[in-house]
Amino acid sequence: MSPKSIAEKSRRAGLDIVAVCDHNTAENTAAAIRAGTNTGIVVLPGMEICSKEEVHVLAIFDTCDRAMRMQAYVYAHLPGKNDPNLWGEQIVADENDAVIAENCHLLIGATTLSVYDIVQKTHDLGGLSIASHVDRPAFGIVSNLGFIPEDLRFDALEVSWRMSVDEAGASIPGVQAFTCITSSDAHYIEDVGKVWTGFMMAAPTFNEIRMGLANQSGRRTVHRQTLEKEGS
Repeated sequence: MSPKSIAEKSRRAGLDIVAVCDHNTAENTAAAIRAGTNTGIVVLPGMEICSKEEVHVLAIFDTCDRAMRMQAYVYAHLPGKNDPNLWGEQIVADENDAVIAENCHLLIGATTLSVYDIVQKTHDLGGLSIASHVDRPAFGIVSNLGFIPEDLRFDALEVSWRMSVDEAGASIPGVQAFTCITSSDAHYIEDVGKVWTGFMMAAPTFNEIRMGLANQSGRRTVHRQTLEKEGS
């Protein structure tokens, strides 16, 4: 799961735009963007942040500067240091996959930030806030809180590859009120592009995705199951 390999696998999978969202860090996003540029893939910088309730929330941005400002906020509320002997090395690489540093933060841990804190800070920085894998029995907002609070302003909910968006809408309370995406949540390179969300939009850009999630100006999401039913 190096920057170069992610970009190359995304191209082979036929993807146009991807978001790189490592756990509690954005250290590798700049290299992933450069690797994507070299390969013809648009890469958005992001993070998957673990709240104090142990709910995973995606924060996706249009620039590395904003992603790194979010990272600074997260690091200020992320206790502990990594022990490579226990949790493995946490590598920072360049766009050619050369190792340039090692991250010392305990990235596997939970922050001291609430879900509300994460959503608010993401929006303050102009980002998109998406609840991760709401269908999962662990680290999802429904499994951990029991419901989706009505005053949490998520831009979308993510459904994992294990369940279709239609199945999630029919079986998980509260999902129907949000736009849903489905993504590979890839932890291994072979899983990149395993599932995906299509967008009716003018170009593969952050702002077009924002409009697509909000169903603005003719932009919208189109899921693979819908395309397959329509024979596209």
